[in-house]
Amino acid sequence: MEDPYKILGVSKNASDDDIKKAYRELAKKLHPDLNPSDKGAEERFKEVSGAFDILGKPEKRAQFDRGEIDASGAERPEHRYYKEYAGADGARQYQSDASFEDLGGVFSDLFGHGQAGRPRQFKMRGGDIRYHLAVDFLDAVTGATKRVTLHDGSTIDVKVPEGVKDHQTIRLAAKGQPGVGGGPPGDAFIEIDVRAHPIFRREADDIVVDLPITIDEAILGAKVDVPTIDKRVRMTIPKGSSSDQTLRLKGKGVKNSTTGRKGDQRCILKIVLPKEIDGELESSMEKWRETHAYNPREKMGGGQ
Repeated sequence: MEDPYKILGVSKNASDDDIKKAYRELAKKLHPDLNPSDKGAEERFKEVSGAFDILGKPEKRAQFDRGEIDASGAERPEHRYYKEYAGADGARQYQSDASFEDLGGVFSDLFGHGQAGRPRQFKMRGGDIRYHLAVDFLDAVTGATKRVTLHDGSTIDVKVPEGVKDHQTIRLAAKGQPGVGGGPPGDAFIEIDVRAHPIFRREADDIVVDLPITIDEAILGAKVDVPTIDKRVRMTIPKGSSSDQTLRLKGKGVKNSTTGRKGDQRCILKIVLPKEIDGELESSMEKWRETHAYNPREKMGGGQ
C-alpha cells in the first residue's frame, strides 16, 4: 500500500485538521454513491479511507511514524511466553521475553530431572497474540466476514459481529501460540479499528448525518431522499425548518448486541445556499426584509 501521506496529499508535518480536511475533500469526490460505475474511483476511495484510518487517529499515526505498523495498519504480532513452576506457596507465573526455541533450555535448567532420573512432566499454556483488524464503517455496523492471516501463516475467516465498536476486541480461542509439553494453546485477540465514513458517524447506537437542504426546502417544506446504512429512504422536511434542527428516522441506527434493538438515525439539517445568488432571489429577499425583518440573536445578550 502507498504511503498514507502521499495518498491524502499532505506532508508528514500536516496538522490533524489538515489531514481531516484532505480526507473529507477526497472522500466526497470519490465516494461510490457519486461514482456508481467508476471502479477506479471506488479503489481510490478505499485507499483514501485506509490512509485516513492510519493518519486520522493520533496513536496510530505515531505508530506509523515510528515504523511500528506499515501503511496497511499491520503490525508485528506480540509474542508473549510464560514459564510456570510450582513453588512452596503454589503455582506462580512469570513473563519471559525468551523466544520459543529457547524455552527448552530454560525449562531444563529450571526443572532438571525427577526421582530415579526420570524427567519431570511440564505443561504450559501457549502465549496469547494480539492483532489489529481495520474494517470499513458499514461493515462494522452491519456485520461482515474478514479473512485474517495468523502468526503461523495460516488464514482464518473472522466474523465481525453486527454493531461492533471501534477498539472492541474479538477473542479467537486456541488460535494463539502452541502450548508446551501438551499444554493448551493460547488465544488470539483481534482489536477492531473502524474506519471513518465520509457521511455517517456513530453516537452510541444512533447514526448521525448532516443533511444539506435548500433554502426553499427549509421554508416551504419538502420530501427528500436520505441515505441510511441500509438504503435511501424518503423523509419529510417540515415547513419552516432551521439549520441544526434534528429529524429522526426511527430504527435506522445500529443494532444493540445486548437488547437486540436498533438505534435511530438523526439527520441534522444544514441549509445550503446556491453557489450564485441571482437577481430574482436577491430582490425577493430585499422586499421580504422590508416588511418581515426579525432578529434571531436578540436573546443572546452579551456585552455592549
